[in-house]
Amino acid sequence: MQPDFRDEEPPFQEDSERSSQTLAFAPQSDDQERKLRIRLGTSFFLFGLINNILYVVILSAALDLVPPATPKGIIAFCNIAPSFAAKVGWPYILKGRIRYTRRLVGCCFCSVMGMLVVSSFEGLGMRLLGICLASFSSGLGELTFLQLSTTYPIALAGHSVGYFASGTGGAGVGGAGLWWELRSLGVKRGIAICGFLPFVIPLAYFFLLPPATDFQGVVGTSAAYAAIPTADPSETPAEEFEESEAQASRGPKIRVSLSAADKLRLVRPLLLRYMLPLFWYRSCEKAPLLNDFRALQIEYTINQGIGPTLIYPVPSPSTHSFWGLFIKSVRDYYPLWQLVYQTFVFFSRSSISLGFPALPANLLGLPALVQSFVFITLSTESAKGIFPDDVGTTISLVFLLIAVEGFCGGLAYVNVFYRIGQEDHPEESDSEYDIERKKQEREFKIGSIGVADSLGIMLASLLAMPTEIGLCKAQVARGKDLCRTL
Repeated sequence: MQPDFRDEEPPFQEDSERSSQTLAFAPQSDDQERKLRIRLGTSFFLFGLINNILYVVILSAALDLVPPATPKGIIAFCNIAPSFAAKVGWPYILKGRIRYTRRLVGCCFCSVMGMLVVSSFEGLGMRLLGICLASFSSGLGELTFLQLSTTYPIALAGHSVGYFASGTGGAGVGGAGLWWELRSLGVKRGIAICGFLPFVIPLAYFFLLPPATDFQGVVGTSAAYAAIPTADPSETPAEEFEESEAQASRGPKIRVSLSAADKLRLVRPLLLRYMLPLFWYRSCEKAPLLNDFRALQIEYTINQGIGPTLIYPVPSPSTHSFWGLFIKSVRDYYPLWQLVYQTFVFFSRSSISLGFPALPANLLGLPALVQSFVFITLSTESAKGIFPDDVGTTISLVFLLIAVEGFCGGLAYVNVFYRIGQEDHPEESDSEYDIERKKQEREFKIGSIGVADSLGIMLASLLAMPTEIGLCKAQVARGKDLCRTL
């Protein structure tokens, strides 16, 4: 029986009524299993949605958060650098069992404080500080939820990751759409309203998410997920450096902690298979770990460097009635591109939760190749104006390319994390020590590749600032100065 990591009780207290109940191995009925899966999927969807929605709101509000002359890439940088620090620090530096409850409550508090700082101060420095607080919380939260998915049996781990990825995609649509509606209230009120959203996470965690022990009677789960008695973290001298979960069950103590050499051994095979693709995808636009890193890098260079310069004259409602419904001023282009991008990210990140098969491992790099084409085309259009002179046709072409960019980006993300979550599950024949060790290894592996994701975005945000300035200068040189009016 796998321990319920949400119960932080003393390790040798008498068994509670709940602990006694989870010791039962009675098989679940089909109806019970269906309800548990719905609760599990809904919980992870909410985790992904709320954890990422503030990140998207801040990116969508970039034009409103900084002065017109300030490159919008600085928002992207402050929105990802602290997240990168969290994804490096927690998996690679800390060791031992994960205290999920403490992490998630801390993340909620940090997010709320960050949004309050952004909404309460008008100075650029304080707003960037608030963005950094929210970013750190988002990065640590994403890492924690992905690691939490590995505490469930293999079939349910993929189920959890699929719904979490769908939630992060929904955060894109929800965040961009939410700011589209709230921006009329101004930064102070709009961001303050968003600051209440993080409270959904602890509510879902404590009252909706079923513990892994509830799935023990479900067909396809393994006895390898039985409870593992562990050492009381209070007895270890390095308590402040270890993340452990106190156990309520009696029994012999099992101390397992991955060393730095263990982590280095585990991460080496991931570099080319998952991390490099993920990095390249983020910085130029996405591919498989090699793909995901690369894909995310392209993606965010497009969104934060090229996107703000893809502006055109306001379409006339009489000649372009459709686009005239959405674009009332030149400041509407950037949030519209964000909304289009995030909508198609949501569709593709939901592919696994909707029952579509995962991408084959040898095709994980394909999304990055497609995004590279989008990157070249949109940057050329921004600099030289290669699309037709008709405003409606040009807007439609940009819409299509940004939709393709978002769809490819979502595919890379969900498939990389899905595949890493399917590796190295414990076997029934494993000893208690081996089961616990494999559990920590899986938590580390799925958490460690997030570094590639964030590093790709961070580098892209640095690249986005000179890209935006250079493209704007190129537009002014050919007589188009709309970018200077934002």
